[in-house]
Amino acid sequence: MEKNKRQIAAIDLGASSGRVMLGSYDGKRLSITELHRFANEPVYLNGTMYWDFLRLIHEIKKGLLCAEKYGPVDSLGVDTWGVDFGLLDKDGNLMENPVHYRDARTRGILSEVFERVDKELLYQITGNQIMEINTAFQLYSLVKNRPELLERAETLLMMPDLIQYFLSGVRCSERSIASTTQLMDVSHGGWSNEAFEKLGIPKRLFQPMIPSGTRIGRLREDLREELGIRPMEVIAVAGHDTQCAMAAVPAEEEDFIFISCGTWALVGTELSAPVVNQDSMEQNVTNEQGCENKTSFLKNITGTWLIQESRRHWIRAGREYSFGHLEQMAERTKAFQTLIDPDAPEFMTAGHIPKRIREAAEKTGQKIPDSDGAVVRCINESLALKYRMAIDEIEQCTGRKYQSIYMVGGGTQSRLLCQMTANACGRPVISGLVEATVAGNIGIQLMALGELKNLKELRRMIRDSFEFTVYEPKETGEWEKQYKRFKKLYGYGGRDGVKRTDL
Repeated sequence: MEKNKRQIAAIDLGASSGRVMLGSYDGKRLSITELHRFANEPVYLNGTMYWDFLRLIHEIKKGLLCAEKYGPVDSLGVDTWGVDFGLLDKDGNLMENPVHYRDARTRGILSEVFERVDKELLYQITGNQIMEINTAFQLYSLVKNRPELLERAETLLMMPDLIQYFLSGVRCSERSIASTTQLMDVSHGGWSNEAFEKLGIPKRLFQPMIPSGTRIGRLREDLREELGIRPMEVIAVAGHDTQCAMAAVPAEEEDFIFISCGTWALVGTELSAPVVNQDSMEQNVTNEQGCENKTSFLKNITGTWLIQESRRHWIRAGREYSFGHLEQMAERTKAFQTLIDPDAPEFMTAGHIPKRIREAAEKTGQKIPDSDGAVVRCINESLALKYRMAIDEIEQCTGRKYQSIYMVGGGTQSRLLCQMTANACGRPVISGLVEATVAGNIGIQLMALGELKNLKELRRMIRDSFEFTVYEPKETGEWEKQYKRFKKLYGYGGRDGVKRTDL
């Protein structure tokens, strides 16, 4: 290893895959090496959809073994998707595999929740987008249906905190992942006593919050002995992968709009303080905590999940498409035959997505997609239009106009989606950095270690280290016409086409 070169391990778990990556920083530029990549597939057992947590830990260990080949590693950090958690008993043992946010246990639960707490009050307290998958509503389902589980539990840890606990032995609640729970008080940044009381959730399960980039300890000695690896520090980065991606957005300007596109797409901006007002409540925009106490003001939108799940169905049916092949098929298909609302409830759960798209087309009187390529084109066009709607909503809430869009994450591998997003939004899309969450994870560790002073330096390092592609908008007149059609089809009325039934 070169003198003064930092080597940093990033454990990045998305909702469909995981990876252990190694970042090498020479004082100016960052290079990233993939050590180990693995599937993150749910397991159905006795009617419940679980995360395969033991397998994830096993795969992470494999990645740490691979890192050892590159010499001493200074530190590691963990980021994951939001809202899910694990419960520990009094001896610190995992009580059961964490349940997947797409499990049916919260389906239709919001009507019951809102009998206990006014939905507008809950939004005002937490500033979180109301989604039935949120941690608060998952816990309410346990309060209602499995109270004995909560009675026996001693500690609740969100997914990145849970993994860090089994790596370091330290229990903590990192602030960015805590802000996805709908249990944080947005006004002071701590846990909300009122939210806990109204939902009957025991606050004793939760740890005090710590800021992103906190140095929490070192790799457990028994784990080092098991793997035969050298010591490394454990740093609680921004545990929510969205906030790691946000940290790595290569923006030079302070006011910017970004899309972090993966299984979910997060569309938003970075602010110095939360925005909780009538507009943000009606439009169901969320406030989450990011690095340097920044607020991510954003919308959670279905992302490439619809493509991924459609592909899984086609593979089961014997049609082994690559993602590249799917994109080529879509490009050869006629434009704007069918539009769906990607966030409609019928698309939330796993299963036969192409069939559900055809059913949605029939229900709305549109042309029914007659090929796999037509399904893919429908999904991409609809996602681009939904991104446009989210940006309109954010601009209305903030009173700002954004001249370009920074798009990062796995979805940037789709040239078709990037170009469609530029077309639908009528502004350039600056796209790249597939492993944005990894880059942000590593960058936050470098800040904690004193190698980078702040987010501004982190983003300068990203611009200096990676290449980006600019997609200029095309055919904006036709896309504007289709945007109006999309809003009319799915009942998005009112100012800027906002659907008032979201809350």
